[in-house]
Amino acid sequence: MSRLRIVHTSMFRYTDPVVASYNEARMTPLSQPGQSVLETRLDIHPQTWMHDYRDYWGTQVTAFEVLAPHQSLLLTAEHLVEVVERPGPSSSVGWDVLHGPEVRDRLSEHLADTTTTEVPEEVAAIARRAAADLAPSEAAEAVCLAVRDELEYIPGVTTVHTPAAEAWTKRTGVCQDMAHLTLGALRSVGIPARYVSGYLHPDTSGEIGATVTGESHAWVEWWTGEWTGYDPTNRVRAGEQHVVLGRGRCYDDVPPLRGIYAGLQTQDLVVKVKITREA
Repeated sequence: MSRLRIVHTSMFRYTDPVVASYNEARMTPLSQPGQSVLETRLDIHPQTWMHDYRDYWGTQVTAFEVLAPHQSLLLTAEHLVEVVERPGPSSSVGWDVLHGPEVRDRLSEHLADTTTTEVPEEVAAIARRAAADLAPSEAAEAVCLAVRDELEYIPGVTTVHTPAAEAWTKRTGVCQDMAHLTLGALRSVGIPARYVSGYLHPDTSGEIGATVTGESHAWVEWWTGEWTGYDPTNRVRAGEQHVVLGRGRCYDDVPPLRGIYAGLQTQDLVVKVKITREA
């Protein structure tokens, strides 16, 4: 069990005052089996109105607007989350069920690719070879590993909106790219899969009370009878180091912050994530 205190700050600075801005923040973790949110707050300065709701995918969203001229915008999200090690899957279905009409209808949104997750035929072929002769639950992990083995983790060579096909051409990327490529590969063999946005404590042996530089992170969940989380970047099952913020088809469904502002100003963004293990 891990009890993690997460402080996530995002600071926007504009070259000239912004007249108004309208935004959505997805920066509040979910309470779910294996993850309990003990404390949570989201402070936004300045803001003139805000409203919380759950979006279509079940993610907590804070919509807010700033209607007074401002030259900076600061969001501070602080959470205390208790996460337990997630057990391995207790049930699995066969390929006949996965490829049957019930799953295709019920989980169709997690079988269809977006422009970000669509993969080249080369990746689909790798997925088919990795999945051959394996049951779906074993095949899903094999596909994740096969795709990951072809990629090198290099920050800064892509953005969160880079299509999976482009990252594949470069054979480099970060966690979002690896999640997007893995999603496309899993879906290409008929395994429903979804994108997970959250936080990762980078040190599995972290000292109690020590504060470290954490990171926003992305991984995947596949369905082979039940949803199973897997972190393709680190080649591990999602565990007590992973804190879930939201889920969707790809990054575009769960960005930490999305908005528009009025004016021709350019902006500078500084993001920091600090994580303290309290238990």
